[in-house]
Amino acid sequence: MSRLEILRFALRGLAANKLRSFLTTLGILIGVAAVILLVAFGEGASQSIQKSIQRLGANTLTVSASFAGGGGGGFGGFGAVGGGTRQNTGPRTQARQLTLEDAKALADPEQVPSARSVSPVVTTSSATAVHDGASHAISQLVGTYPSYFEATNKPVATGSYFVNDDVLAARKVMVIGQTVADELFGTANPVGEQVSVSGVPFTVVGVLKESGSSGLGGQDADDVAVVPLPAVQQSLTGFGALGSIVVQATGADTTTSAQAEVTAVLNQRHGITPTGTADYRILNQATLQETVSSTVGIFTTLLGAVAAISLLVGGIGITNIMLVTVTERTREIGIRKAIGAPRSAILGQFLLEATVLSLLGGLTGVVIAFVGTRFTIAGIEPVLVPSSIVLALGVSVGIGLFFGGYPANRAAKLRPIQALRHE
Repeated sequence: MSRLEILRFALRGLAANKLRSFLTTLGILIGVAAVILLVAFGEGASQSIQKSIQRLGANTLTVSASFAGGGGGGFGGFGAVGGGTRQNTGPRTQARQLTLEDAKALADPEQVPSARSVSPVVTTSSATAVHDGASHAISQLVGTYPSYFEATNKPVATGSYFVNDDVLAARKVMVIGQTVADELFGTANPVGEQVSVSGVPFTVVGVLKESGSSGLGGQDADDVAVVPLPAVQQSLTGFGALGSIVVQATGADTTTSAQAEVTAVLNQRHGITPTGTADYRILNQATLQETVSSTVGIFTTLLGAVAAISLLVGGIGITNIMLVTVTERTREIGIRKAIGAPRSAILGQFLLEATVLSLLGGLTGVVIAFVGTRFTIAGIEPVLVPSSIVLALGVSVGIGLFFGGYPANRAAKLRPIQALRHE
């Protein structure tokens, strides 16, 4: 009996019970689609988080003040990730805020040779900007130095940055994000126009390139305005403590050494003893990126494993249906064996039926998963992972062979006389 004839008998057997065959493939279909989709959403979430972190620069350290009380909080909601600069044991030290003098000390190449630039940062939230009757509450108004733009990877789309002379002269100039530009100016060019922020006039000198995604805290990363540090201190915040200090290392390979140098300088300036608790935290973007990537990878694997359970359930369904099929067709098997059909032909037919069911379900599941990845859900754009497609299809075929093996072997072992007597 040729392989073509075995295939023809297998397909005929499946076609004889279309509804049963469809319901059997449905379990495999759901399992394959679930595995591919969940892995795609996990990969999409991972890439989205990585882009948010990369916008701050892979070789960037962010120093922020921490509470003196120990325990919770932390910059950006990540606690002491990547820093390790704050211990939770030992005697308490009097908490000190970050100051401009701290930033100047970190900018000293003799003390921190691994630092390329140091940018002191003061931030105010919900500053209201007004232009020609249009108003907008800017989510983040940042006062800093020109080096901040390179350190945090904020390129300008139109216009230019402000420069060091603007900082020294405390000029009221501003670089705005795309959201601010759209809200205040619409389609008009904002460069050269004047914007009033809490009653203080600023001249727009540039518009940042659109980042295209939300920030780490869920805020719109384009809803931002950056101005010279003295200008915002004189007009809005006063000459108090800094919100943070952004330190750009000379390269990705010197980020760790830069962190150690920054820690040594701040410990000395703030009087932090080896057994004391630091009153600041250092967020290392490179370490944070590795940590987040590892965490999301584990989460994606768990999602895929949960989805794979449905593949197992689908395989059990194949075994159940094939056992029913063998029972129903016992007399047919006896007739075919009586007229000379070899054991291998019977085995091959039922094994092929189970494999075809799995393969059809797997291929349909791939198509449905591909369509599903075209949609954005909860702000996440799924990213199709080719290896998940290959793995899901391979597992679905393997399930057909494995779970169809027992019913097929049972059919092949039937004795012709016993099969012919079956009613």
